[in-house]
Amino acid sequence: MSISPAQAASQELAGFKGKLIGPNDSGYDEARSVYNGMIDRRPALVALCTSADDVSQVVGFARDHGLPLAVRGGGHHGAGLGTCDEGVVLDLSLLKDVEVDPRARTVRVAGGCVWGEVDRATNVHGLATPSGIISTTGVGGLALGGGLGHLTRKCGLTIDNIIEADLVLASGEQVHASADENTDLYWAIRGGGGNFGVVTSFLLRLHEVNTVVAGPTFWPVELTAEVLPAYRDFISHAPRELNAFFLIGSVPPAPPFPEELHLRKVCGVVWCYIGDDTDEAARLMAPLLDGLPQPLLHGPAPMPHPAIQSAFDPVYPPGDQWYWRADFVNDIPAEAVDAHAKFGAELPSWKSTMHLYPIDGAVHDHTPTETAWSYRDARWASVFAGVDPDPANADLIKRWTVDYFDALHPYSAGGAYVNMMMDEGQERVRASYRDNYARLARIKADRDPDNLFRLNQNIEPAPGS
Repeated sequence: MSISPAQAASQELAGFKGKLIGPNDSGYDEARSVYNGMIDRRPALVALCTSADDVSQVVGFARDHGLPLAVRGGGHHGAGLGTCDEGVVLDLSLLKDVEVDPRARTVRVAGGCVWGEVDRATNVHGLATPSGIISTTGVGGLALGGGLGHLTRKCGLTIDNIIEADLVLASGEQVHASADENTDLYWAIRGGGGNFGVVTSFLLRLHEVNTVVAGPTFWPVELTAEVLPAYRDFISHAPRELNAFFLIGSVPPAPPFPEELHLRKVCGVVWCYIGDDTDEAARLMAPLLDGLPQPLLHGPAPMPHPAIQSAFDPVYPPGDQWYWRADFVNDIPAEAVDAHAKFGAELPSWKSTMHLYPIDGAVHDHTPTETAWSYRDARWASVFAGVDPDPANADLIKRWTVDYFDALHPYSAGGAYVNMMMDEGQERVRASYRDNYARLARIKADRDPDNLFRLNQNIEPAPGS
């Protein structure tokens, strides 16, 4: 009589110090859940690791038994790439440690941390590193795919601040990657996702970021065709200290937003000025604001950096239904503006949204081949996200997202930010890495020839390498 993977793991992983959970164990449903409530998969085993040695054992177990292997940090990916059916989920959530060195301006982060933990630890010292816009996001998933956020224009992508990383390879070997050691991996993991191993630790560069002047400015969604072109022309000339992404969405029905604005459809800008000088922040925002009608709300205010990083957390708790699509964008012509105005007016739920994140400033200080992240010449990353807590609305939010994406894709640069893609196939993955794909595929063939790490935006091993 054959035994289950969970039973086999309990027998074979003698030195494993974490926790193994199978379908018949208590806590299984909680252990298998991910951020996106639309994803409902049933792994044969969830292995919660507490160390790099635990990770090596689980990788070897999945490899030797021919089981699919999913690696989960924060579990935020829209496509559910941190879980699988009938395979092994290598869960890093118990692998927690944040060590700040304020003198060196670095932070060492274990692979199971989420960004809020890092933001709080570094803010104590008046420091930060680029870390997305939702603080419950896993460090590893965001960092390996690129890392766009509130600090991008001044401090670059998260990958631009990776000094070194410790990985477990498909062979189970534990290696160190930096500019001086395993340089192929160091290049590949900065944008290549989880294709090359499980990162158990990052060393990240920190920047002087303490109090910021941050918050939203909202206009009625009916003004999208006026506000978006003004934003488009403004942001490219704004100083790097001022980050601002454009959004279409609805005002959350809770404080601090005025009750009369609750659930109102809006377009607008989410600001983050790196500094505590409110007068200077206002001066830098003025060229956009002065050329537009009076907003419904202008809310930027001084706050600790972790406050803006976590501002979206209450709006998007785990368990909502999510479906998203994404594109890189070089230009926003009048036809694209009209399409944004159309679909913005048709938001299918109050949580559904569209964001345009600027890609310029410090991001453009690096060449397209310096890291695996190819689209250094893009100007924005767009994401179209249908979101709703009710499973009954899953088809509705998916249809809106796909239709919105299809309408705007002709105006895109071709590929997309891999952290915001669904499971869209190899052609889409190749388009997102452009000329860097061939080099990534050769490294993949060398480091993971059997493609054990394939439950991701997959880079297939180059044939014959």
